[in-house]
Amino acid sequence: MEIRELRYFVALAEELHFGRAAERLEMAQPPLSRAIARLERQLGVTLLERTTRKVTLTEAGAVLLSEGRTILSAVTAAERRTQQAAHNRPRLVLAVKSGTADEFLAKLLDAYRAEPGAATVDLLLCETHQQQTLLQNGQADVALLHLPFDSAAGLDTEILHTEGQVAILPTSHSLAGRSRIRTADVTALPELPMARWPGPGGSYPEGPGAEVRNLTQLFQLIALGRTTAIMPESAAADLRRDLTAVPVLDAPPVTTVIAWPSQSRLRAVADLIRVATRL
Repeated sequence: MEIRELRYFVALAEELHFGRAAERLEMAQPPLSRAIARLERQLGVTLLERTTRKVTLTEAGAVLLSEGRTILSAVTAAERRTQQAAHNRPRLVLAVKSGTADEFLAKLLDAYRAEPGAATVDLLLCETHQQQTLLQNGQADVALLHLPFDSAAGLDTEILHTEGQVAILPTSHSLAGRSRIRTADVTALPELPMARWPGPGGSYPEGPGAEVRNLTQLFQLIALGRTTAIMPESAAADLRRDLTAVPVLDAPPVTTVIAWPSQSRLRAVADLIRVATRL
């Protein structure tokens, strides 16, 4: 297979419409149709079922779509990292979840900036479970992850620090005045069901709690008395005045790690990791 043919197929498999796929690829429809037919002949399989009304993926087509996305992401990452390696003053992209590890992040950026020959660091603020994908497809060079909430599968990591967890509650709630509580105290609140975060695939688990994607949404809903959450204590460093953080004694510790793709060979990435572990 050629990369060009794979790009054609992925576009068509995602659009499931020859006209829209051709428009997305900025090409005419007949050459696209011929390219897909040629790809099917080369592989000896049917990738798409075509009728006058719709286009659907076969089982083989679904497999190639999944594999194709991975391959194209790897190609894009290779292009970007190769170009970065040639720059006299490279740029690094650091992926972090919005609103987390702010104090440590500020110290890290200041300390790294003082290093001789430090690269320019661009921050990529993202939502839950996005960092792993951003690292794998080359959109980010390094990321801060929080285990066990984030997945570090397929990545190299260094542990930075471990911390406890706190429950975030409205200041008016009866539990807000406690010095410490247990997980069962929080999960047993019918009026404040636990917030639900999307999984790696983007879908939410079942439950009565509010669906949230970032800390801004979460804190707003907690302040309104709609939900609650148990989270790393560092995330509550600068809470709004109508919220309170109460330590949760039996919540598992959260470990912050700095993560990067195992195939990365950028000197700037190694330097940033060295500074992070020193801090």
